Amino acid sequence: MKPDVERRYVITLSCPDRTGIVARIAGFLAAAGGWIVEAGYHSQVPSHSDPDTGWFFTRQVVRADSLPFDVDELRARFAEVAAELGGEATWTVADTGVRKRAVLLVSKEPHCLHDLLGRVAAGELPVRLEAVIGNHETLADIVRAHGVPFHHIPFPAPDDPHRKAGRLEAFDKIRALVEGHDPDAIVLARFMQVLPAHLCEEWVGRAINIHHSFLPSFAGARPYHQAYARGVKLIGATCHYVTSDLDAGPIIEQDVIRVDHGDTTGDMVRRGRDIERLVLSRGLRWHLEDRVLVHGNKTVVFR
Repeated sequence: MKPDVERRYVITLSCPDRTGIVARIAGFLAAAGGWIVEAGYHSQVPSHSDPDTGWFFTRQVVRADSLPFDVDELRARFAEVAAELGGEATWTVADTGVRKRAVLLVSKEPHCLHDLLGRVAAGELPVRLEAVIGNHETLADIVRAHGVPFHHIPFPAPDDPHRKAGRLEAFDKIRALVEGHDPDAIVLARFMQVLPAHLCEEWVGRAINIHHSFLPSFAGARPYHQAYARGVKLIGATCHYVTSDLDAGPIIEQDVIRVDHGDTTGDMVRRGRDIERLVLSRGLRWHLEDRVLVHGNKTVVFR
């Protein structure tokens, strides 16, 4: 059988910085015959006043066919290496031969959903879309046209006297659907609903949101209207991990586009949608490729 030379094992590690980490990892892989095809490193300058500094981050990509054992054995052996680097070390070993899974949460706005569906259909995103869940049925047809299951979970109206209980019930149904697929990513593709704190905790490091603003500016609702009222010359979008702090999770990717005094709010919304598509697709790709390492409320992204 012809060896799969395209298959890769991706190793990530973050730990308190010290001398010898790179040599230990490189020596471990070399001793096993591992062929490193990509290696990224980042070392923070330690500071006594900031406990989040003084950390080391790396992402290593190894040809799977260069190792004499499978990914499970690699994990077992690398666990011993990570243990030598201290109990605070966090690490992962992923196999590109196993396609990652994602579930999308949507509302009515179609632009981010259309973009992701198109990129998946074109083979541009390394993911299998397991399902799309919407609190409206507006986008059901386009989802099913791509052969992806669509689930409608309605939310109570704003004037519903039992709105709080109804929202919790709706999120319980969403949680059950999502966890049934055990996804690597839960993407809020303009979902326009605030996740309850318990889901933020359960989905930490997996829930990804696209915010239509260059955070931390103009957080919350209607950011383009806020930007128009402020007379800004740049608008943008932010892809970030979801936390219980609204629009304040670790940032994965951001981008901006220039506007001027002649642009209306509608112009800003239209241009902003273009940036949202790009920023979300980049952020999701980097997450799926294990390029994003989270430390505190910051990220290291090996692009």
